[in-house]
Amino acid sequence: MMMMMTKPAGSIGSFIAKRLEPFGCIISYNSTSQKQSITYRYYPDAVSLAANNDVIVLCCDLNDQTRHIVNREVMESLGKNGVIINVGRGGLIDEKEMVKCLVEGVIGGAGLDVFEKEPGVPEELFGLDNVVLSPHAAMATPGSLDNIAQLALANLKAFSRTSL
Repeated sequence: MMMMMTKPAGSIGSFIAKRLEPFGCIISYNSTSQKQSITYRYYPDAVSLAANNDVIVLCCDLNDQTRHIVNREVMESLGKNGVIINVGRGGLIDEKEMVKCLVEGVIGGAGLDVFEKEPGVPEELFGLDNVVLSPHAAMATPGSLDNIAQLALANLKAFSRTSL
């Protein structure tokens, strides 16, 4: 079973869910409220979401409500076979507790491309065989680079019209 913690209607979360469905993943989500337009199973809190799923995919914003949304209690609920994937922001996970949980076998593994104190990566993670680390490169896609170029061009055109 799969789970996601995101704005379920958010573009990144929607894209991830769409790509996971063909693999037979059952998508669930947690949000501040249930969204009637979203057909995935809703859980009102991160602990119940973790207790009923095998994988957490974090792709939500970092704010006061989501900072350390994945804490020790959530990791214990996820269990020893559970996996955390964080492509959102490093502060979504209590990193010190995650390292302890990975070392102690409380959770099964993690895939991380963001860290709580970037660019620093906890040294303990380098020696673990149940962790995959990668640089955060989500914006470096041909589509996003084209969008950046188009935005820069539009800004230059707008500036030249107003400053003449």
